[in-house]
Parts: sequence; structure tokens; C-alpha cells
Amino acid sequence: MLSAWWVLVGGVIGLVASLALTVEKIRILLDPTYAPLCNINPIVSCGSVMTTPQASLLGFPNPLVGIAGFTVMVVTGVLAVAKVPLPRWYWIGLTAGILTGATFMHWLIFQSLYRIGALCPYCMVVWAVTITLLVVVASIAVSPVLDNGNSVVARLLYHWRWSIATLWFTAIFLLIMVRFWDYWSTLV
Repeated sequence: MLSAWWVLVGGVIGLVASLALTVEKIRILLDPTYAPLCNINPIVSCGSVMTTPQASLLGFPNPLVGIAGFTVMVVTGVLAVAKVPLPRWYWIGLTAGILTGATFMHWLIFQSLYRIGALCPYCMVVWAVTITLLVVVASIAVSPVLDNGNSVVARLLYHWRWSIATLWFTAIFLLIMVRFWDYWSTLV
């Protein structure tokens, strides 16, 4: 039941972040001199990220993909919290969709760190939510396999899922710290 709640809460958080990014992007398109609310300093600045070609990879703003994806998560979360049984194929498909989103997200992380040289706070919220949603939804998808006890790999990954997620977050945090160390060190 806790997993169902996280699918709902994580979906809402991701949806709100995607909506905020979309609103800020529209404001920039309407007024190129507009300074987004998420421009905090030279490094943490969504305006620097939103005006790049990477921010509209498919020809439209990337947050629109987030709005669609996180809406699916919210609906799934509502159904799961209401204990509506969803078939296993649905959870497997949802896991594949989140995995695709996580792959795209990692490309965007690379672009933010090494090509654009700025971090978008709303994007970082989406990164965190996507990773945790992938862990939770994949756990739900593989739970029938765990019940059968046939797959040692599935049981091992399931058992260590939050440790893996913690290492994942730590790796991203360290990449951010190393990439922008020259800036961070001036703040101390």
C-alpha cells in the first residue's frame, strides 16, 4: 500500500514540476527578457537550460512529455490507492515507460552538466521523482516473480533496490559537485 501512495505522490510532484517548467517556458517564449523564478544563481538557473535546443529535443518543450508521463503516474497512483487491481502487463509496461523516461533523463543530466553548464531546480525534482518511481514501479512489476521464488537476480535486486537508488542519487550528486566545484568552493 505504501508503494501505491508513492506512485500517487511521486506522480503529483513530477506533474507539478513539469507544469511549473511549462509555465516558465511559455513566459520565456512570450517575453525573451523574462527571468524565470527558478533562476537562483549562475549555476542553478532553469532559464539557462530552457533556452537551449536540448530543452525541446522532440520539437516541443520537454516538460510536455513530463506532463503526459506524470499524469499517467497520478492516475495509476489513484487506482492503486483505491485498490483497483491492475494487470501485471500494465505494471511491466509502466516500468518500461519509466525506464525510457529515466534514460532520456540521464541524457538531459549529461547535457545539463557538460554541455549547458547549468542546473534546473525543477528538472532536478523530476530527476529525483523519476528514479524513485522507477524503483517503486519496478518493485510492483516484479513482485509476482518474487512470490514464485524462481529468480535469484530479481530477489537480489528487489532486496537491494533502495541501496541501489541511494548509490544512484549519490553518483548524480557527486557528478554535480565535481562539475561545479569551482563555483561551490567560492560560496564557502
